[in-house]
Amino acid sequence: MANFNKVMLMGNLTRDPELRHIDGGNAVCNMGLAVNRKWRDQQGETQEETCFVDIVVWGKQAESCNEYLHKGRPVFIEGRLQLDQWQDRESGQNRSKLKVVAERVQFLGGRDDQQGGGQRGGQQQGRGGQQQGGGQRGGQQQQGRQYEQQSPPNQGVDQPASGGGYDFDDIPF
Repeated sequence: MANFNKVMLMGNLTRDPELRHIDGGNAVCNMGLAVNRKWRDQQGETQEETCFVDIVVWGKQAESCNEYLHKGRPVFIEGRLQLDQWQDRESGQNRSKLKVVAERVQFLGGRDDQQGGGQRGGQQQGRGGQQQGGGQRGGQQQQGRQYEQQSPPNQGVDQPASGGGYDFDDIPF
């Protein structure tokens, strides 16, 4: 039987990214993401729930996330689920935690935009979030720019083919 482990999430960061370097100088960044869901109940009242997800990003992409992202910033994450299991040192109980290992992080909104949404001086057009017009804002970072994941060594993770983004009109939900 074939296996498939792919996650796509869009939400806002719950805290500032935390960057650290592990043995060999590999950068790893931990972030928290809040994803909201709204629906109407049987009485017609709007209900809302929030799902909080831990995100781990590796390599140059981790450094970019640490530099450009902050609490409240909207992002689109593509990645895979990973289950960490360990034994608690104090109680001896088995513990586990499900997290998302990001393979691609797309920054949404403007550089200083807390709420997301609008674009400054450009129009997004076509697939992959490419911009036309005066969309560059004083540096390397442009809205919708994507960074490919650099996996830590010996992880055996297949990397997604580079190029191409998503046209959100094609997503069926």
